[in-house]
Amino acid sequence: MQVARRTLIAASLSALALSAIVLPAHAEDKWPSKPITYVVPFPAGGTTDILARLIGQKLGPALGTTVIIDNRPGAGGNIGSELVARAAPDGYTIMGGTISSHSINASLYKLSYDPLKSFAPITLIGTNANVLVVNPGSPFKSVKELVAAAKAKPGSLSFASAGNGTSQHLSAELFKTMTGIDMVHIPYKGSAPAIQDVIGGQVPLMFDTTVVAGPFIQSGKVRPLAVTSAKRVASLPDVPTMAEAGVPGYEVVSWQAMFAPAGTPSAIVQRLQTEVAAILKQPDIQERLAKLGVDPSGMAPQQLAEFQAAEIAKWAKVVKAANVKVD
Repeated sequence: MQVARRTLIAASLSALALSAIVLPAHAEDKWPSKPITYVVPFPAGGTTDILARLIGQKLGPALGTTVIIDNRPGAGGNIGSELVARAAPDGYTIMGGTISSHSINASLYKLSYDPLKSFAPITLIGTNANVLVVNPGSPFKSVKELVAAAKAKPGSLSFASAGNGTSQHLSAELFKTMTGIDMVHIPYKGSAPAIQDVIGGQVPLMFDTTVVAGPFIQSGKVRPLAVTSAKRVASLPDVPTMAEAGVPGYEVVSWQAMFAPAGTPSAIVQRLQTEVAAILKQPDIQERLAKLGVDPSGMAPQQLAEFQAAEIAKWAKVVKAANVKVD
């Protein structure tokens, strides 16, 4: 009798263990069965937001669901990133991670999450240059004129940025270091409000992404002086590189990627990567990205993990060399 009871208990435990293994896979088969939240850790109107909406409107139908954009700005992308790091790893929360939120911030802030370990890399959406812009009424027609004025009156010029630790901020800090000038940093909560104050004349200049600044350059609301990439940008062919403008060796390229909370099933991560990579190859999306100055990628999760680790190491050196501090 006892043997039979032990056999029954063992069989029940085996069945329970088997169900624990089978159920998650069964749940994955049904994914997605509800809307997916795409967290943007910056305000509406910035590069991450624009790309999230562009991809989200295609990704939803491809997956047979709805993708909801959720803007959670603050602390250079840290607030939204922390939210995603703590979210359930069930495939229903993804985010737009950037050069700042997922690499630079590791050297600037005491983070409550690990940019590498707290997330499951999905794919690199693409890369883009930043561009130095000034108010159209500004006396500066070139980088050399701006540098000369800054050297004549140290600390007299201020620059806006999308926030502490963003690539826009670091672009300016590197510019200061390489030209030997002093400018006052005015951080904003995102690109959109920052560039509006440059347009309005409240702040004389800023580095911003080609995605955000491009339309304002085309409409004449800001004047471009130089792009931060090693080569000229196809969408801004007449704008010189920083090296061409008189700062040899200067180069900053921003990037945008997609992440999920760590522990998200690999099958879901792979499905998301496959769908986003396919979206990035669609002619209408490629045309739009080209106009925005974004070079699309779509790389695999493991490639993104390796790329991100290299970026964290790279920007740690830049932050230290430029002695960048969070204001």
